[in-house]
Amino acid sequence: MALLESKRFQHSFLLALGAATLSVCFAILRPFLMPLVAAVALAILFYPLHNRIVRSLRRPNLSAGLSVVLVIVLILLPAFLLGTAVARELRQLYDVAASKSAAGGGWTEWTANLLHRGILWAGVESPETEEQIRNALLERVQALGGVLLAFTRDLLANLVSLIVNAVVTLFSLFFLFRDGSRLKHGLARITPLPPGAFHRLFADIGRSVLANVYGIGAVAVAQGALTALIFSLLGLKSPVLWGTVAGLFSMIPILGPPIVWVPASIFLAASGSWGKAFILVAFGAGVIGLADNFIRPYVISGRVNLHPLLVFFALLGGAQAFGFLGLFIGPATLSVTVAIVELLREEPTDPPEPGRISL
Repeated sequence: MALLESKRFQHSFLLALGAATLSVCFAILRPFLMPLVAAVALAILFYPLHNRIVRSLRRPNLSAGLSVVLVIVLILLPAFLLGTAVARELRQLYDVAASKSAAGGGWTEWTANLLHRGILWAGVESPETEEQIRNALLERVQALGGVLLAFTRDLLANLVSLIVNAVVTLFSLFFLFRDGSRLKHGLARITPLPPGAFHRLFADIGRSVLANVYGIGAVAVAQGALTALIFSLLGLKSPVLWGTVAGLFSMIPILGPPIVWVPASIFLAASGSWGKAFILVAFGAGVIGLADNFIRPYVISGRVNLHPLLVFFALLGGAQAFGFLGLFIGPATLSVTVAIVELLREEPTDPPEPGRISL
């Protein structure tokens, strides 16, 4: 009896110690969750390519390094081409804005004239109010130098953080490529599940992550292309630039493409182009905005065994609970939950004991 109590105490102590160490490990890894999730997603996405390289070279370190290099090239090359197009659009946009501001007496006068149109559109005809707004605008322009300095400082800080996260992602990706199979078998050994059940859960997580990668990419491409299309049809400047911005912001919960087409519609309305502003608002809310609600669940549900409605709520709930990571965590958790329920339903009942009569 004393031995049993001692075993229970040791077991309870180990459970408490394990929970404490797991909480500390989570606190250590929490700042790197985003690059780790990105590394896992990239490893799953490019695993077929890495598998071919491994079979050809049969050298794990060289194969993993070459796979990481190819991932960098496959990501940076399209980014470079897209960045070149965006830089060209930015240059053209700056030239147009500079010519308009020079014709209007400089940046300050040009902005004030644009603001004057908005004041007239709002029905405000008080010269005192307009003069107060103009003076406030001049003060803001004079203080713009300090704002730009702070913005540059924050941009550099974010750039350093982005570089660190990129290094962590690539470093993790190398070891996931090289030791992925061993990590999988190690998890299978320490998990108290039959090999078939473990591999099924592992496969469901992989399919869910891969489906989310395709879903995010499909939504970004679709919303960016639709934004560029409507900008081009309405005669707005730099459709490639703003389509790219809309596609990038489509990956950010809450903000999304409205960060692009809402200010553009306000600009059109203030310029007197009411018809174009109405078309842009209708197209942005009715087509660009709803594309996410149809494309992402459709792509994900086509690759995982989940109903599109469940995927829709998993995406919204995951994004609300975990931010950008929730786009991966929500559907993955739902997929694992469904797989666990199916495993429990398929688990055979215990066979009857010897000598017991089964009715």
